[in-house]
Amino acid sequence: MGDEISSKPVTPRPASTATVDSSATWDSSSAPTPPPVSTPPSQYHSPSLSRSPLLSTPEIKPSKTPRIVTPKIATPRLSLTPRFITPLGSPIRRALHLTKLDPQDAWLPITESRNGNAYYAAFHTLCSGIGIQALILPVAFTVLGWTWGIICLTLAFIWQLYTLYLLVQLHESAETGMRYSRYMQLAGAAFGERLANWLALFPFMYLAGGTCVSLIIIGGSTCEMFFGILCGGTCGAHHLTPVEWYLVFTCAAVLLSQLPNLNSIAGVSLIGAITAVGYCTMMWIISVTEGRMPNVSYNSVRANTQIARVFDLLNALGIIAFAFRGHNLILEIQATMPSSEKHPSRVPMWRGTKVAYAIIAACLYPLAIAGYWAYGQMIPPNGGMLTAIYAFHRNDIKQSVLGLVILFVIINALSSFQIYGMPMFDDMESRFIVKFKKPLPWWGRAISRAMFGYGCFFVAVAIPFLGSVAGLIGGIALPVTLAYPCFMWLKMKRPKMYGLSWWVNWVLGTLGMALSGLLIAGGLYVVIDTGIKVSFFKPQ
Repeated sequence: MGDEISSKPVTPRPASTATVDSSATWDSSSAPTPPPVSTPPSQYHSPSLSRSPLLSTPEIKPSKTPRIVTPKIATPRLSLTPRFITPLGSPIRRALHLTKLDPQDAWLPITESRNGNAYYAAFHTLCSGIGIQALILPVAFTVLGWTWGIICLTLAFIWQLYTLYLLVQLHESAETGMRYSRYMQLAGAAFGERLANWLALFPFMYLAGGTCVSLIIIGGSTCEMFFGILCGGTCGAHHLTPVEWYLVFTCAAVLLSQLPNLNSIAGVSLIGAITAVGYCTMMWIISVTEGRMPNVSYNSVRANTQIARVFDLLNALGIIAFAFRGHNLILEIQATMPSSEKHPSRVPMWRGTKVAYAIIAACLYPLAIAGYWAYGQMIPPNGGMLTAIYAFHRNDIKQSVLGLVILFVIINALSSFQIYGMPMFDDMESRFIVKFKKPLPWWGRAISRAMFGYGCFFVAVAIPFLGSVAGLIGGIALPVTLAYPCFMWLKMKRPKMYGLSWWVNWVLGTLGMALSGLLIAGGLYVVIDTGIKVSFFKPQ
């Protein structure tokens, strides 16, 4: 690349301190020989390609060596720095900036490996996007009815798919070369660190840690059901208590959590995705083949008072919102992919996400519709389809089929625990790295993940009724899924004011925040009005 010539004046240096690249040439016949010059520090100290774009660039302290003040001479300056590493942000520099790993990022479990692809993205997205929360969708239909149930489910699916697309596009910026590898990093860049902590930190951590607690409750309960099917009530084996089953599931989850990073659990996510699709499909097929329950009713549940009806409606919408999860993991999944300006990570990420959500739709719609058709108002509010099949068809279908369904639920819960726990593992290790400036050793990683797993076990034992507040959880998680991505897009992309994108994101973001407040109020009202079995440290 050619030398850069500038007409700006320079201050000559003493000959002993000036340095000139021997490769530079100058035509002495066309211009007088300039005095020796130094390459400006601003070019030698351009932003490092290995430094995280989210870290502030340290100020360069001026040298304390006194300068020799001489008159400025209007002579051309010979730049010795190639143009592609100047702070101008050329395409080559941006491409390098997008692909170069920050040393600290290379120590963290989410960004430790960046060799992911569209297949890995589909596995992770499918495992995190479909799960046990989908089994209670027919409960929402008991309030909304056929028509409004399908309409609300469709609108929610389209809405969350749109905000998912926004997050995928916001993951990286070709203009600045920044990659936002975590949801909280993007929220901090869009809203500011303080406001992001107020708005997104609690829902984000609740979606990660709270989901792991719920998975322990579900996994322990289904382990007990699976043992009952295997034993058949005739064997003389010792029956464990619910707390002991929680502990069995937690030990298995902690053992599996020792896999080092997010890419290393791609196989686990694949198994979790297969089992999720398996038990969802088997449940609606069993419900259809066994037929409708006697005296089934499809009349919408109506409370005695108008205010109670409104809050029941909001609780049903919260259940639908809770069925769509995983937005808090999309940026983390995309961070496992390599990226450059020519091959940005958003292309394979969106390709894998579209496939995953096509499969999710193929699971959720039959599950919700067939479950409501088979059980109507008789669908159990706690456990949904799983409890209905076990309660109504335990003696009608083969025990091997019922045992396979429950086994799939257990395997999926174990797999989902890993991907939902990964942001918590990443946060714990980042605190150590920031303080000690070195990676967490393997034994420290093992201890920290075990502490997290058994901490979730303690919460699951202390608050075993956490799964009874699905509508409330859906309301709390709603902004992370449906509202914040719209405001992030407005803040960072700055679409044309009063244009289509501007209006769509403002309307959806505002509506999402309003719905969040209403759903939280509705969830609280239903919990207070109908009551739940509050049994601290007494799991059933």
